[in-house]
Amino acid sequence: MALPRRVADLAVYEMALSVAALGSMGRAATEHGVSQAAVSARVRALEEALGLTLFERSPQGTRLTPAGSLVADWARGAVDAAWAMEEGVAALQAEHTGRLRVAASLTVAEYLLPRWLVALRTELPETSVSLTTRNSTEVADDVRTGAADLGFVEGPEIGDDLDSQVMGHDELVLVMAPTHRWARRRAVIPAQLAATPLVTRETGSGTREFLERALETAGAGPTAAPVLELASTTAIKAAVADGVAPAVLSSLAVAGELEAGTLVTLPVRGVALGRRLTAIWRRGRAPDGAAAALLARARAAHEHRTRPARATWRTGAGHNLSL
Repeated sequence: MALPRRVADLAVYEMALSVAALGSMGRAATEHGVSQAAVSARVRALEEALGLTLFERSPQGTRLTPAGSLVADWARGAVDAAWAMEEGVAALQAEHTGRLRVAASLTVAEYLLPRWLVALRTELPETSVSLTTRNSTEVADDVRTGAADLGFVEGPEIGDDLDSQVMGHDELVLVMAPTHRWARRRAVIPAQLAATPLVTRETGSGTREFLERALETAGAGPTAAPVLELASTTAIKAAVADGVAPAVLSSLAVAGELEAGTLVTLPVRGVALGRRLTAIWRRGRAPDGAAAALLARARAAHEHRTRPARATWRTGAGHNLSL
């Protein structure tokens, strides 16, 4: 049976994902080594084939429409699967090549692992790495069943059947559109945040679980049902920028939007939103070879990142927030 014609060409979806991530046809063209006109033409052809407008184009850049966010969500899994298959086939073909299977939650996979893997590639150029991006609960399941040699999660709980090591720290921040009614406030308190329907990840997400537990610890009471659940950070940021509702996301994930002013952040008083990013593996099976090397690269990157340096972001009330 032939593939459906709308999904037969994954390369154009990968190109569209680059436009979404980089916010520019020109930057996506540089990423793929083609002309801006070629990227624009391929994206336009994709929109015509789907019968949907995927991007809003403006002098300030290019961003996903709500329909585009959903298509990007679906496409990302297919593109990731294609790359995972490529890595797997390459590992089978190479007689003396090592193979490392990594599963990671979204924040780590998108904002930290690429640099760690580049460093690993320099150290062990013959090692083939397959990366699966899932939520924290699913990553832990992959490690338990042996589907992944090593996992990276953001969730607050590590099962007794897993060994772990903290690889770094992260801060969750409350973000919203500059036009949101909260944008002129100085801060919100945990009870207000808990009572407000947010745009969130799906159940099982480390970010969502951490926020719910942090608010519970702060005595904020039960959290309101989400106004919208989405499976990717990119889709959440697009919905927030469109004014759907606020969201609580990793500071790593929103740094670019805060700098550009498409999102603003607001302090949450009285709740600790710092969290640990943790590597996990099966209990009693200490990582060795490529897995141990990747852990070493991750630790080195974290030590470099946590040297004295301060990033100051503009909040909705016109104040500065330093992290």
